[in-house]
Amino acid sequence: MEMFIYVYAHILMMTKIISLSDKAYSRMKSIKADSESFSDVVIRLTEKKTKMPISAFFGKWPGGAEELNKIERILKEDRKRFKTRDVHELLS
Repeated sequence: MEMFIYVYAHILMMTKIISLSDKAYSRMKSIKADSESFSDVVIRLTEKKTKMPISAFFGKWPGGAEELNKIERILKEDRKRFKTRDVHELLS
């Protein structure tokens, strides 16, 4: 006597219908990759970004040395103009 086992699997994906304005749809469509679904776009855009240590950005300045020197000079000038106050003065 031969026995056969049949397995029937039905995978049901839940979908939701949402409305978008024409402007929102156009923006979403413009950032959607060809291989992505609109659901993929929403998931990608709403994923929580991982925090990176500030050291990950060291050496990443896209500008030239001249621009960086100008920014440093402006920051130094701003620091000279900044007046510090005594903490006790602020608390009273």
